[in-house]
Amino acid sequence: MAIILDADVIIGGERGTFDLGRWVASRAEEQFEIAAITVAELRHGVERAAGRHRAQRRHYLETLLQVLPVIPYTEQTAYEHARLWAALESAGGMIGYYDLVVAATALERGSSVATFNRRHFTCVEGLTVIEPDRQG
Repeated sequence: MAIILDADVIIGGERGTFDLGRWVASRAEEQFEIAAITVAELRHGVERAAGRHRAQRRHYLETLLQVLPVIPYTEQTAYEHARLWAALESAGGMIGYYDLVVAATALERGSSVATFNRRHFTCVEGLTVIEPDRQG
């Protein structure tokens, strides 16, 4: 089963608050991926940064995208997104837009989500959430 990395896990790796490389290496049998919406979220961070920090963020993201497959938002993802959106809305447990798309992408593919914000995803029935150990 593949693991889709949430933006906070990737940002933790970028900022040095989480050893993303070591965590991925410790789970060598897994396939790691990134949702297209997360690329947009991270690219937004690059565009907002200035000067040297912008170049560093761009380099980190471009390096990451060379090794992580990007999962596109397809018509099937849109169906899962709409289904999940309606289910959460009717249950009164809505989550943020980006998290909703990441969850829909994972459910549509049968993947897990790795995040430090477990609470953002707990109301998503059927979604396997992995919270990496920040210590290693």
